[in-house]
Amino acid sequence: MVGAPHALLGPRVDPLAGLRTAADPPCDVYLTGTVFLDIVFTGLECAPRRGTESWARGMGSSPGGVANMATALARLGLRTSLAAAFGDDHYGEYCWDALEQGEGIDLSPSRTAPGWHSPVTVSMAYEGERTMVSHGHEPPPDAEFAEEAAVCPPPARAAVASLTPGRRAPWIAAAARRGTRVFGDVGWDDTGAWDLAGLADLEHCEAFLPNAEEAMRYTGADCPRGAAHALTEFVPVAVVTLGAEGAYAVDRRTGETAEVPAIEVEALDPTGAGDVFVAGFVTGTLAGWPLADRLAFAGLTAALSVQEFGGSLSAPDWSEIAAWWRRVQSVEGQDPAALRRYAFLDRLAPEAGVEPWPRRRAVPTIGFGRWA
Repeated sequence: MVGAPHALLGPRVDPLAGLRTAADPPCDVYLTGTVFLDIVFTGLECAPRRGTESWARGMGSSPGGVANMATALARLGLRTSLAAAFGDDHYGEYCWDALEQGEGIDLSPSRTAPGWHSPVTVSMAYEGERTMVSHGHEPPPDAEFAEEAAVCPPPARAAVASLTPGRRAPWIAAAARRGTRVFGDVGWDDTGAWDLAGLADLEHCEAFLPNAEEAMRYTGADCPRGAAHALTEFVPVAVVTLGAEGAYAVDRRTGETAEVPAIEVEALDPTGAGDVFVAGFVTGTLAGWPLADRLAFAGLTAALSVQEFGGSLSAPDWSEIAAWWRRVQSVEGQDPAALRRYAFLDRLAPEAGVEPWPRRRAVPTIGFGRWA
């Protein structure tokens, strides 16, 4: 069964429980990409300086790269399928077990590449920012894997795709033709072109979720909100993240707009927060929530994630979301309007009254033993 929780994981909340039918595809969200081993240093006083040695007060290791998005989706109760290459070293074994056994992610489209070492990213978090150094090589060719990941993705309710300027990914069009709802994000355009025509796969996307700087550069707009409206000429739903100001979204089909301020938290490590935001928005969209609720939920999940080490294993689950909602309601002096913004959690949080799951966090070393 695709995406079935491992027996050791315990009970999980299913946000789509009331929508499921016998005709549904076996997985809710399909992903493909590169899995890294992330090593994160936190508590640095400042950015490392040339010729000096810096000591970090905290350190964590966890699966990274596309694993950030996959774990965030799985922890929110979506049946998640991932196609990726894994090294046959200890890092690759750890990442595979952490995702399949630890998170219940379906890895049947994935494979282990003999003789290929796992890509690694070292991330240093300081002053609310981060600096990353990565190392890796292209995995060796594998016709079966290439066909599965790039030509014939499995049926799914949704897919999350990282768009690459100037390059098409054949699997995105194939997924869209099968009725999969595609959510696109994008990284920094190293070419400097910032040409929306270069994001050829945007035409297959239902929603596009850039940050404010990316949205303004792609559209030429002088403000993020104007950029969001301009993007709806190319995609039905545009969501622009505004950093400390929150997020703004426009749905061309319904005429809805929504803006939600960010939740103030003490950030330990921002790694993967953007992926968690997208996962929260996808969850709310598949569940059929109003645009404002989807935006608020995405911002909440991202805010909870930055309070923990690492990208993938910092993603919150429903028990943590429920605990946050109960806690903020008990604090005196809360702004009633702010509480109303998250009142939709009332119909969801009671379902999360289960034993905390999964509570797996990034650890300094992966050498003590295998996942159960």
